[in-house]
Amino acid sequence: MTIRNKEITLLSKVLIIGGGAAGMMAGIAAAENGGDVWIFEKNEKLGKKLFITGKGRCNLTNACTDETFFASVLTNPKFLFSAYHNFNREDVMTFFENAGVALKTERGNRVFPVSDHSSDIIRALEKTLKRAGARICLNKTVQEIRTRNGRFSSIFLADGTEVFGDSCVIATGGLSYPVTGSTGDGYRFAESIGHTIIDTRPSLVSLLAEEPWVSDLMGLSLRNVKTSFYINGRQIHEEQGEMLFTRYGVSGPLILTASAVIGKYLPERKPLLLIDLKPALELPVLDKRLLREFEANRNKQFHNAVTSLFPAKLTPVIISLSKIAPERPVNSITKEERLEFAKLVKAFPLTIRALGGYNEAVITSGGVKISEVNPKTMESKKAPGVYFAGEVLDLDALTGGFNLQIAWSTAKAAGSSQYE
Repeated sequence: MTIRNKEITLLSKVLIIGGGAAGMMAGIAAAENGGDVWIFEKNEKLGKKLFITGKGRCNLTNACTDETFFASVLTNPKFLFSAYHNFNREDVMTFFENAGVALKTERGNRVFPVSDHSSDIIRALEKTLKRAGARICLNKTVQEIRTRNGRFSSIFLADGTEVFGDSCVIATGGLSYPVTGSTGDGYRFAESIGHTIIDTRPSLVSLLAEEPWVSDLMGLSLRNVKTSFYINGRQIHEEQGEMLFTRYGVSGPLILTASAVIGKYLPERKPLLLIDLKPALELPVLDKRLLREFEANRNKQFHNAVTSLFPAKLTPVIISLSKIAPERPVNSITKEERLEFAKLVKAFPLTIRALGGYNEAVITSGGVKISEVNPKTMESKKAPGVYFAGEVLDLDALTGGFNLQIAWSTAKAAGSSQYE
């Protein structure tokens, strides 16, 4: 290694931009194959976004079948065939167990460290990196990547240092959780060497609703409900589980998953969300249940007769939407009105106007166009010597550990393929 005028010349070196999940795994793969690896991370520590993944527990993969994995990848699943089969969920689990992290599998085949601490995952990656001889450069912001004769040449740091190497792995993440350093640098780097960036948007994120009364339900959590989304009367997504009302819309597991599916329609088209508040009861059965409630409370006013059916926050809203006066005696409500109320319970409506922001999105949808990247090696077809790994690529999946699996698989390919 020689140093001249803030110019560092490296021979047979791999320069990795980004010290997150993909960057660390790519660094390990390259270093264990004999590369002299340098990781450049703009933050003061590695794995800042990984630390908050899975609410700090780190859902690191999903112990599902191959078929389920590819069905859970919403964008460009075929691109992942080679990378995934060379480093699949079993390989990931074995890697972390060999690194000293005990794992467990929970509902939905989600895999977590037994400790429920994402820091154990980060620590295992960092120790493996150091043991393999990788050099970690913290608080180092990469400003640009440079090519010479169409091939990767060097990276240029914000402090004026130019670092030369034989290859570069762009593992900068997307735009989600910008507080962790994900500010879209990788897209800029990719564009600078001729790559196309597919339009990005937040994914696995809350949804914003048009109805002003949604703020009255803020903090209300609903379990075992069914959500159905429609565009022009056509159903585009349906799932049952748990959701949460926020100040401006809805969130929770059901909604995060749905956002990954319906995001492409927003904001040009506004999906209709229908919430089945009683999915276990078919409409005729629910109508009979309401009839029993009404007969038992026939001398009460409507708003007092249905309090046992719904959470306290929800009752005044659903009554308002029913167009039955709250003070109306139950014994005056007609059979037709009762049936319409039952239909409302089975299809409680919200108009979705937009996705939540990147500051709360789990991942970014969109990114580097995959037809411009070699699916076996993750090498750029535009600039040999440049590789991509993780969220910077136009790949995204449902929640449940699938997106981290994408990061591990693509990073392994990017880090190791140049030595095969």
